[in-house]
Amino acid sequence: MVYAVPLIIFMDDVSGNVSKQWNKHHAIYMSNANLPREMLEKEFFVMKDSLHKAAESGIVMWDCRDEEEVMLIPSGLFLAGDNPMQAEECSHAGLNCNYFCRTCDVGGTKEYKASEEGYNSIFKSGNLRTPEKTTEDIQHQFEAAMKSGATTKVQSAVSSTGIRDSTLASILESLVELGKKLRKRGAGLPATAKSEVTAMLEKEFEELLQGATLNDAMNLLLGMNGINMHLDTPTEILHTILLGVVKYFWGQSVFLLEKAKFLHIFQSCLESVDKDGLNAPSLNADYICHYKGSLIGKHFKSLAQVMPFLVYDLVPQTVVNGCLHNQAIFSPVTSMSQSPQ
Repeated sequence: MVYAVPLIIFMDDVSGNVSKQWNKHHAIYMSNANLPREMLEKEFFVMKDSLHKAAESGIVMWDCRDEEEVMLIPSGLFLAGDNPMQAEECSHAGLNCNYFCRTCDVGGTKEYKASEEGYNSIFKSGNLRTPEKTTEDIQHQFEAAMKSGATTKVQSAVSSTGIRDSTLASILESLVELGKKLRKRGAGLPATAKSEVTAMLEKEFEELLQGATLNDAMNLLLGMNGINMHLDTPTEILHTILLGVVKYFWGQSVFLLEKAKFLHIFQSCLESVDKDGLNAPSLNADYICHYKGSLIGKHFKSLAQVMPFLVYDLVPQTVVNGCLHNQAIFSPVTSMSQSPQ
């Protein structure tokens, strides 16, 4: 019997590490997506070994239930992580760039997004990104690095696509800086010939690659079999939704409640809300109202499910409509995010 084992791959860095004892590194672990969620949450179901060979030739094991040999063939299902890490995995420049989405090419310049047409466009899906197109964009940046005015051209290439490969960032910067030095004309000296500058840059590029090709040196995840990095990095709920939209609506609602001196009424409503049927374990009204500015994800998961029923007659109708809209869109997601089923 042969079993397919889809893997959820999680990766994160320790960029906040300031200790001299530990260098910056990436922590990666994988879990079996075939298992139910309540089992995945248990530590002993986290896989800690490299499965590269197993993905190529499979793993022969003994099935103690059916008492027979079986072969397990693991494969990547999707890559989980926070938004900055997933952007890096996609060779994307992140949420602050002009084309801020790692999945499609929605976006534009700051001026365009501030216009009516541009603002409306960011709520529509753009053309889907592909690993092949991302690879081409990275290659184009290195072509620009070989030319005069490389700094501006490379920046333009990044800002017009949203693509930036952190794996090759140091090499790209080295080429740009070397090009500046080679083209800088000394006092009373003739400028270095263009062909000579290009030859020296190409030689430096080869040395920096240490015998590898550009495609081999860039983000290897772009060529990962069975996974499209732009499509298989699902949006992280915590920072994108709970600590994003839901948190901002909570902050605005609290501001209005305090201004109208209705916060104590809200607290009473929150204390009396019927929790039957809700997947909301963190609705401690006293804590939520006392530490209203320091809530974390689990509180927003719970509040997102009940807010419209608590503030419908305490805040302006526009805010109620916003809460209803958020609940319709996000409540199923936030409810599922804390369910072990």
